[in-house]
Amino acid sequence: MDVRNCRKCGRIFNYVAGMPICPACRERIEEKFQEVKDFIRENKGAGIPEISRECEVETSQIHQWIREERLVFADDSPIGINCENCNATIKTGRFCEKCKAGMINNLKSSISQPRPQEPVHKDTKENPRMRYLDR
Repeated sequence: MDVRNCRKCGRIFNYVAGMPICPACRERIEEKFQEVKDFIRENKGAGIPEISRECEVETSQIHQWIREERLVFADDSPIGINCENCNATIKTGRFCEKCKAGMINNLKSSISQPRPQEPVHKDTKENPRMRYLDR
């Protein structure tokens, strides 16, 4: 059993997995997420600073939701974050499509399929007799 202090409120809780925050703080964050999602639906042209100000959520939390692909924006939306590899503007996730494709190709090329080895047959034409091992 792993007991930790919550990073948000400092209470002790039984840590299982994920972010080290207590269930109460996790619920509050989820409520804020729903509030942000509803605000974005109603105000499609709003930017991250405006969303942060109106919903009382830190911009870093909004960026985290975008990187986790929990928030996805349309192509005509002014909201965008930078690809972690090439700094291209993307709408969700951590990497742009070009970088994702490059990573996939690199991984595929690094994992080579093992080639079946051909059985090695010794030429027994010199001495075609059957042989037995001595005990």
